[in-house]
Amino acid sequence: MSSSSSTLTSDEKFRQSETAVSGDLTSPNMNTEAIPFSSGNPRIEETRGVMHLFSNDTVSALPVERKPLACVLGVPNHMTYADFCQFCASFIHHISEMRIVRNDGMEDRYSVLIRFDSQDSTDKFYQHFNNRQFNSLEEELCRVLFTLDVQFTGYTGSLDHVQSPPASSTEQPSCPVCLERLDQDASGILTTICNHSFHCSCISKWTDSSCPVCRYCQQQPEKSKCFICQTSENLWICVICGFVGCGRYKGGHAIIHWKETQHCYSLELETQRVWDYAGDNYVHRLIQSKTDGKLVELNSHCLHASDGCGSCHCVDSGVNEAMLTCEAEIVNEYNELLRTQLENQKVYFETLLQQENEETERAIADAVNKTVMQKRQKMQAKLERCVKEKKFLEDVSYKLLTLSSTRIF
Repeated sequence: MSSSSSTLTSDEKFRQSETAVSGDLTSPNMNTEAIPFSSGNPRIEETRGVMHLFSNDTVSALPVERKPLACVLGVPNHMTYADFCQFCASFIHHISEMRIVRNDGMEDRYSVLIRFDSQDSTDKFYQHFNNRQFNSLEEELCRVLFTLDVQFTGYTGSLDHVQSPPASSTEQPSCPVCLERLDQDASGILTTICNHSFHCSCISKWTDSSCPVCRYCQQQPEKSKCFICQTSENLWICVICGFVGCGRYKGGHAIIHWKETQHCYSLELETQRVWDYAGDNYVHRLIQSKTDGKLVELNSHCLHASDGCGSCHCVDSGVNEAMLTCEAEIVNEYNELLRTQLENQKVYFETLLQQENEETERAIADAVNKTVMQKRQKMQAKLERCVKEKKFLEDVSYKLLTLSSTRIF
């Protein structure tokens, strides 16, 4: 879980409630199942592991060796972090920590590992939410399983004594939303699927499905393909018309689309960066950091570089200051880019309209010429038939006259 809870002892974090459970609700013989899981942004850092869950084949039985750990297995992807917090809102003050993980082979679902403040709260959560619908409009049921052990790949032991993953990906000394220290005693902590931690009360106000820090989305996007060659590698989508084409190092259909339509802005699907074909460079200002997944400014420089500043102490404040002072410049630049693009599109569509008009006129002229030619051919054929008939009648008349003259003499 989050490394911010390292000040708590293992007994305090994973203590079991001394509340007795009646004998008819406990079963000493319950099977366990091992389910692989992963978390983190695959492009930056990914943590893998295995969670050992008690099987709940017997719904009325609770395992004797259970801990204040539970797993909600197979939550639909359309449920955001806020939706899930709202779903279990009646128990949110009993939750010490929640961690979103991705199960192998379940691309359209995720699971939630939950640690409670007591065993009694865990049992009540299980009895209340197990086999309950996520909402009244769907038939999907909430499957809650008691968690025996969670092991991370490369680490040993269970969650009560496992070492935390590297601080570069999971350490959150303070909540990025409220900037208060992440303290489990004061509020529950939710760790997103990209290993960023927040107060449950803060993340419940975030209605988007992406992470507030790095914008990584828990929903796996559909596999896109190039419209021309059907490849799924190095894809770019036109931000103007939505055409999906491969990059210049594959089939080059994205740049061919630009040459044909003059749609110069294209978004790389893998990195979410925008390329300007006309300017032959990237036009975005923010990129995703490969270190922690945060959005940072591209090619930011020290404000005092012209004064010979050799330190980097002013970079952070300088970036913030620059972002504030150049807001009007960014707006003007955006408006200019928009105006230029609209003007180019106007010229492009006027050219298309002119071409259509020329083709229509050409088609009409061809049709008229074809009709005139057909009528001329018919008239010519009719004239030839009349000439033949005239010649035939003249021959008959000449023969009749000749025959009549012969008989007279």
